[in-house]
Amino acid sequence: MQSAKNILQPEHRALKTAVLVLDDCNTLSFAAAVDPMRAANRLADRPAFDWDYVTATPEPAMLTSALTVPGIPLARLQSCDLMIVVAGFQLARHATPSLLAGLRRVASTGATLAGIDGGPWLLAEAGLLDGHAATTHWEDLDNFAARFPDVDVRPDRFTVSVNRLTSGGAIPAVEMMLHIIAARHGAGFAARVSGLFLYEGTPEPTKPQSRTGAPHRHTALTARANALMETSLDDPLPLARIAASLGTSPRTLQQQFRLRLNTTPQDHYLQLRLAEARRLVTDTNMPLMDVAVATGFASQSSFARAFRTAHGLSARDLRQDRTHPTHH
Repeated sequence: MQSAKNILQPEHRALKTAVLVLDDCNTLSFAAAVDPMRAANRLADRPAFDWDYVTATPEPAMLTSALTVPGIPLARLQSCDLMIVVAGFQLARHATPSLLAGLRRVASTGATLAGIDGGPWLLAEAGLLDGHAATTHWEDLDNFAARFPDVDVRPDRFTVSVNRLTSGGAIPAVEMMLHIIAARHGAGFAARVSGLFLYEGTPEPTKPQSRTGAPHRHTALTARANALMETSLDDPLPLARIAASLGTSPRTLQQQFRLRLNTTPQDHYLQLRLAEARRLVTDTNMPLMDVAVATGFASQSSFARAFRTAHGLSARDLRQDRTHPTHH
């Protein structure tokens, strides 16, 4: 095994990159890997990235949007400095012995490996994240941690651990790419790349993922309350305990939620639980009683009532109606 090359240091040479695109990945995650490289090349005096598309087999990869991406079969890839693995659904089907062997072969050359969305699963299946900090999409974090006990699983938006990078989804993947660009070409250049996308966030890897998005209406206090709620969907915390944990009063918390989010903390908490319940009903085969328990309902009847009120139909009817999974 060759020693790892440090790609996260000032460098004017184009970074030789392989984008491994798996069937069933989503278009936004694919674009999140590629478009920052394209934008960097557009702004740079000389190319910042030199990339090839790579596929698991000789067939083109088909994204969930039905776009197809032809590429070099992984078995024929000679070398790269950075491999970005973009994956989404059907991960067990994609984790073939030949794919995992191919990933290990690339890693043995000293290349840096990065995973986006489902990509970290495949890197972990290949044993390439053992001993590393890593993340994946928030929907899969608990299962990921249980399946890969030797990985230091974090809820971060993206992680950097020596020559392993992982991202929890498409927008954090943009931030991960900007992090690479900043390390190689400076923060000012990365800011210009960011400006092309009108992206004004800062790439803070350790910022936790949020299930709800739309963080802009939150105050610092309601955002922290929201984060606490998201970690306790199965066993809802009393409002007084949430307030005490945040060093404030229930009354102040009530006022902040009403002012900024036009709701109460209790109703916001209930909506988080019911959104998770809907995800579990539509995206998994978990028994409905288990869904009720996982989202903090003491009885099947109280769960059924709340679910129907929130979503307009019963959990059972929704599950029968589903014809295809929702996408990350």
